Amino acid sequence: MGCRSLTSKRIVLLGKTGAGKSSLANTILGENVFNVCHSPVSEISLPRLVIKSVNGNNISFIDTRSIFDTGMSEQLLRDEIVRCMTECAPGPHAFLIVLKVEKFTQQEQDVIKRICQDFSEDAMKYAAVIFTHGDQLPEGTRIEEFISHNKELSNLVEKCGGRCHVVDNKYWKNNKEDDYRSNRFQVAEILRTIDKISEANNGSCYTNKMLQKIESELQKEEELIKKSSANMSVEQIAIEAKKGVMNKLLIIFAGTATGVLVGAFLGVAKMVTSTFLNLQEHTDATVSLAAIQKGLEGGRLGYAAAEQSESASEAIQKAAKAVLEHTNYRFFCSSKYLSYLPDMVSNIRGISFLWPLYDPVTQDVICNRSNAIS
Repeated sequence: MGCRSLTSKRIVLLGKTGAGKSSLANTILGENVFNVCHSPVSEISLPRLVIKSVNGNNISFIDTRSIFDTGMSEQLLRDEIVRCMTECAPGPHAFLIVLKVEKFTQQEQDVIKRICQDFSEDAMKYAAVIFTHGDQLPEGTRIEEFISHNKELSNLVEKCGGRCHVVDNKYWKNNKEDDYRSNRFQVAEILRTIDKISEANNGSCYTNKMLQKIESELQKEEELIKKSSANMSVEQIAIEAKKGVMNKLLIIFAGTATGVLVGAFLGVAKMVTSTFLNLQEHTDATVSLAAIQKGLEGGRLGYAAAEQSESASEAIQKAAKAVLEHTNYRFFCSSKYLSYLPDMVSNIRGISFLWPLYDPVTQDVICNRSNAIS
């Protein structure tokens, strides 16, 4: 699945906080364009998109706010996925999965497992693994040997077609004695790998229905802005269009997620009540089926409600009310109850298990939440 390149190659940097994503981008670009945050928590205010010319080619680096961090709130995760999708639409030309050369704890192993589980086979065709903190490699050891000692790492790199490199953003800046332990050499190899990924995919970027839909919405938004703001620069029009589309997507996701959540809950509640009255036992399978059926129905109602909303909180309330009225649970529809919903939805850590049900942009059933960008 691919799309034609537009004006530059879009590179998405993936990895948990502290892996060295921003520093890697700075090393590749040869200047400090991303602020490097040493806090264990990602900074919302830091710039996340930089477009620069490298070897005569424009490259856009999109630095994600730790999609694969454990413990990231669902609201921040949703916001980050929406931002990333909008920035890289109609799709990235390469994913750089950034990991540190270190002793892998269970947390690091879990991150690698999540990447392997969440990335589709098609997305892996556009991915490479880049290791930072290369100075931690024992003298004379190449990154391939380090990888070979870890089953999960080996599996990940294999899924990425064996594409892997290593840099050290601090100690390998001016190493003239050892080419392998030189950022200049490794950056050239990384850029060559990105070119090879592009060539192997006939110059196309990775895309899917959601990214294509977002690109279409961006084009529509840009046309509207051009008509209303004749004196605005092309760059500013693009920025304003992204802001508008991001806001629309956040509203749609909020309404749809609420619809799915409330629908799934009420589907299970109704099924349990029915089986209780009929003195029948319900299995995990029947509970899951009830949740999925009503979750899908709720997602569609939530999407429709979100389209009529001006903010995420309004979408949440309208979506919940629409589902409750549709299922005749009208006693939940009081304004006092509905006013609690924005905080309830934001604080529900388990809401991500419902994301597999429904793609609010394309209105399709999807496999997992990472299908949004992969």
